Amino acid sequence: MSYLSDLLPHRSDYADFRKVWRHDVIAGITVGIVALPLALAFGITTGAGARAGLITAVYAGIIAAIFGGSNYQVSGPTGAMTVVLIPIVLKYGTSSLAPLGLMAGAIVVLMGITHCGGLIKRVPWPVMEGFTLGIALVIALQQLPSVLASHSVSGPNTVITAWRTISNAISVGVHWSSLLILAITLTVKFAYPKISRALKIKVHIPASFVAIIFATFLVVIFSIQTPLIGNLPRTLYAHVSLSASNIGVAALLIGAIQIALLAAIESLLSARVADQMVHIHESAQSYKPNRELVGQGLATIVSSMVGGMPATGAIARTSVNIRSKAASRISSITHAAFLLLVVLVLNPMIAHIPTAALGAVLIGTSYRIARPANLMEMLRTTRLDAATLLITAVLVVVIGLIWAIAISTATYFIAAVVLKKLRK
Repeated sequence: MSYLSDLLPHRSDYADFRKVWRHDVIAGITVGIVALPLALAFGITTGAGARAGLITAVYAGIIAAIFGGSNYQVSGPTGAMTVVLIPIVLKYGTSSLAPLGLMAGAIVVLMGITHCGGLIKRVPWPVMEGFTLGIALVIALQQLPSVLASHSVSGPNTVITAWRTISNAISVGVHWSSLLILAITLTVKFAYPKISRALKIKVHIPASFVAIIFATFLVVIFSIQTPLIGNLPRTLYAHVSLSASNIGVAALLIGAIQIALLAAIESLLSARVADQMVHIHESAQSYKPNRELVGQGLATIVSSMVGGMPATGAIARTSVNIRSKAASRISSITHAAFLLLVVLVLNPMIAHIPTAALGAVLIGTSYRIARPANLMEMLRTTRLDAATLLITAVLVVVIGLIWAIAISTATYFIAAVVLKKLRK
């Protein structure tokens, strides 16, 4: 009985509700403001549309918060998942997302039930750092169609796709107004924190949110010609049909396994980082990896079946959640409820957001994910760690996430054994 109870929600999850709910509600709203532009951007980047990103943020955010194994995790659409989804959507269309999400979610739930959550601890840190750096590079390259106001041109890997997209944009004609929005959005995003500290602004407003609002006002006031998000339906539900997809059985199985492995790895990594940020080291208080997998699997299943996408734990949003003094999963639930309210009330305003601004925000986010200072510190460690980090990052960009982790992990352990024998 305890085997199953460890995988299900507990009343103890909300034991301190009366003490922490005020702080958690404020933290949840703060995370919601950060999550809004990211949800829109990831949905558009994937090809599923802005509404799909919002659907994922709301449904997956609530379900993963309730059923997941971390008190601090914030879940939703992520850049890492778009890396896997973009080539699938380009080849098989958005109708493939529902069967992929259903199968991938079921695999993740099964991984949790069979207690596979502890395997994440076996992946070396240099591999995880290289994985993160590779994701950051891919996310940045994937924003080229948005910031160039051009169509994405498919290719065998991210680098070639990016090159073809740039070449196509140049041949058609450079869209200078979109590049202007890119420059303005990035400038505001990186300058606002310094301005906020200089002016001693006590109210925390995420830089991404400020940058998008500023860029949107410029587009509206000066009638700048650049692609916009456009009107969104006022419902966070879209009918899906499992039989409507033309994806084959083999492609479905391979894609679902890739999505499931990525969802598991990113979610467990994010939950692990969250515990380190709040200095939790006791097993009784730390995240429950197997329950986290069950929660993330259920989140992906539900999200995909109502018009969303596969979801994972989001490291950036989880970090914001912790920095905002969140103390329980109430903040994650609040973040999803806030996004639902925004969609219902502020829909007309969202329609005027330029897609180039969303692309710029994700480029800025990729820079934060890469963490240049931390990267330089890692490269100054042992040669094996530094080489593993760089090789993993290159493999992520060239051959994909899952193979990159598998090859780099195996190579790391083999090299470690060889070096140990040579020292003897």
